[in-house]
Amino acid sequence: MSVMADQDGVFSNYEDNNKTEVYQLRLFITGASPNSIRAVENLNVICEKFLAGNYELEIIDIHQQPKRAHEEDIIALPLLIKKAPGKERRMIGDMSDTNKVLRGLGLPEIS
Repeated sequence: MSVMADQDGVFSNYEDNNKTEVYQLRLFITGASPNSIRAVENLNVICEKFLAGNYELEIIDIHQQPKRAHEEDIIALPLLIKKAPGKERRMIGDMSDTNKVLRGLGLPEIS
């Protein structure tokens, strides 16, 4: 086990500092529209491939939960909101452009 001290001399486990935060994602959709279905499918593939076991995905249908859409000031759908880690990011569309989604999540692009 590696142990490090910060500026104040407080010791912590180095391994614990390397653990990545869980990605908190919200995908707003409009029922079973073709774009919404594609967004759900595409995002599930991306999350399982690049964030496996390290994400929480909440899918919100604005027809069933209009208050949630209002609270988040949703103006276009489908819309993915990354709440964490880091600052909030918003991505609009069917999530078919994997590199664009990865960039929005703060992950390295694939070639």
